[in-house]
Amino acid sequence: MAPALDGVIDKLTVGGRVADVGCGHGASTVLMAQAFPHSQFVGIDYHGPSIETARERAAKAGVSNASFEVAEATSYGGGDYDLIAFFDCLHDMADPSGAARHARAALKPDGRCMLVEPFAGDQTTENLNPVGRLWYAASTMICVPVSLARGGPALGAQAGEQALRKVMVDDGGFTTFRRATETPFNLIFEARP
Repeated sequence: MAPALDGVIDKLTVGGRVADVGCGHGASTVLMAQAFPHSQFVGIDYHGPSIETARERAAKAGVSNASFEVAEATSYGGGDYDLIAFFDCLHDMADPSGAARHARAALKPDGRCMLVEPFAGDQTTENLNPVGRLWYAASTMICVPVSLARGGPALGAQAGEQALRKVMVDDGGFTTFRRATETPFNLIFEARP
């Protein structure tokens, strides 16, 4: 996915700074840290027990270039990130627009934000296929309740590109938002300050 983002591979190869927001148990953080040993990775999640698990998994994998912190997506520390990644989590958040604004503020001027979300069209009729039906079912049971429980807008797993563009550009302050690539299951977006 990162090769579809302009200049990110080169930056991470020589040594960049990356935030993995909503990292959960840290699988994505550990994988990126293993792939780019000269870069530093910070996994961020609001759920303390998940961060404890992430730390254990990073230690077990022998990863020394990853750290983890318990923080909200709207208030984590640090700054001057070269890349901020949201893997399949922005649509679950209580304040996705606030998370986008915070990411925008935490990036270097030439940084990138990578947003990986479930594949979805903007209209319900575009999602009436086997993958869309799976995402609607998961969203009903997991994504929407998580967001609603924390007072969020319940974007859900079928938010679609238009809704995500609004969150990242209109609300979040990014100036560029593009679909970098896609798979049958995911849309991968690049946002720039």
